[in-house]
Amino acid sequence: MTEKSNRKKYREEWLGWGKTILIALGLAFIIRTFLFAPIVVEGPSMLPTLHNGDQMMVNKIIYDLKDPKHFDIVVFHASSEKDFIKRVIGLPGDHVEVRNNILYINEKEIEQNFLKGQANKTQVKVYTNNFTLEDLPGSYRKIPEDYVLVLGDNRENSMDSRSLGLIPMDQIVGKTSLIYWPFERMQLIGK
Repeated sequence: MTEKSNRKKYREEWLGWGKTILIALGLAFIIRTFLFAPIVVEGPSMLPTLHNGDQMMVNKIIYDLKDPKHFDIVVFHASSEKDFIKRVIGLPGDHVEVRNNILYINEKEIEQNFLKGQANKTQVKVYTNNFTLEDLPGSYRKIPEDYVLVLGDNRENSMDSRSLGLIPMDQIVGKTSLIYWPFERMQLIGK
């Protein structure tokens, strides 16, 4: 081979690698911006389900396809600088209240197995002060359209709808369902 053909081959190889890298970066940008995003749990508000430092993946597109469901774990914009992770307890049209540590949705007693099973493992007691929608900021009888009520699983130590009020659905970033780090805690949650 001549020196000229070697340079051409070398240049074509580098151009091929450059295109591959640009495509990979473009795909990573699209996935990160529009489909999935990582988030780190900060604080104890979701104990015993989520621990401080758990790293999770947020599905950012799911609520473009369907509405949130009771007990989904969601990430939402609590302020312009801060995102929170909480559990959806109430949906539009629901009347929610807690009496004597029992959750009622539309006057029906709701079992909170996601708390009890985990609480036994980590010895965290399940406790929620009594409240109704009327006690929350805004004083609603039922949750209005396009809003949800969210609570932290560690009810004694959570800033949630009891202090923030109902959360507009357009502030929800997405649903979390996978802890990917630390490795020993890797699991699907929220099912």
